[in-house]
Amino acid sequence: MMGNIKLRKAAIIGTGHVGSHVAFSLATQGEVDELWMVDIDKQKAIAQATDVNDAVSYLPHEVTARACEPEDIGGCDILVISAGPLPRPDQDRLDTLGDTVAVLKEFLPRVKASGFGGFIISISNPADVVAAYVQRYLDYPARKIISSGTALDSARLQRLVAGLCRVSRRSLTCYALGEHGGSAMVPWSHVRVQGIALDQLQKDLPQRFPAFDREKVTQDMKHGGYLVLEGKGSTEFGIASAVTEIVRAIFHDEKKALPVSCLLQGEYGQRQVFASVPALLGKDGVEEILELRMTPAEQAQFQASCDRIREYMALSQKM
Repeated sequence: MMGNIKLRKAAIIGTGHVGSHVAFSLATQGEVDELWMVDIDKQKAIAQATDVNDAVSYLPHEVTARACEPEDIGGCDILVISAGPLPRPDQDRLDTLGDTVAVLKEFLPRVKASGFGGFIISISNPADVVAAYVQRYLDYPARKIISSGTALDSARLQRLVAGLCRVSRRSLTCYALGEHGGSAMVPWSHVRVQGIALDQLQKDLPQRFPAFDREKVTQDMKHGGYLVLEGKGSTEFGIASAVTEIVRAIFHDEKKALPVSCLLQGEYGQRQVFASVPALLGKDGVEEILELRMTPAEQAQFQASCDRIREYMALSQKM
């Protein structure tokens, strides 16, 4: 007796530069069978879905993309929220909160009406505050809603450190944690090259692993998104790859540790705040939060970042 084959379905709300690249990345990497695409501009959603469908002849497997309304996504496994404005080069991501909340109020009631019960990946900025707003509005299980958070910041950090150390970034373990924004911090005491602490390598092999200005690297990492924004108007490829990695970890039950923003409920001494930490992702969403033993200085930086997120979380509740 043959069983039913379950198709992997992802919905994307917001099909502009970011959402469309997420859709195409999921399709080209073979992570979804169906894409359900929602946008306030219905013609744009239709155009993006048609463009994906036109590419199917040259993709690794069959994918069906369709434009739809928020009420139609109830049967999807994953919802990616990428709606809302991009920050201008002169804006902090937190400055877009009011405009983003206005957009959320438009479609979240319709998502609720759809009966959607899958996993939510929120990438709209300000990322941590938006994830908290969505979780509270929908009264959603904490393990099933995350923000991409510092997944992209961590990729930028890996690029910078790999270049300075002249090693493959795939040999590196280094994360940005806390806010996806100006208060993000780097726990340098946990940076590893194939399991060996960077601190130790710089001490034992200074000519091969020379010291560098860690604060400058941290600032360059934070500015990375604005460098792209100033040059081309939006970030696209990096965030699309990061989201696809998160989706893959969930769909394939990888139990993969990724730096994502999730609800902290006592971990790192923090409660009721969405902030990025290493989390094990699998078929049940956030299955475990891994706690790094940070130095007192690093812990203070992480605390300050969480406090900044809380400040804007409180602000969002008044909107």
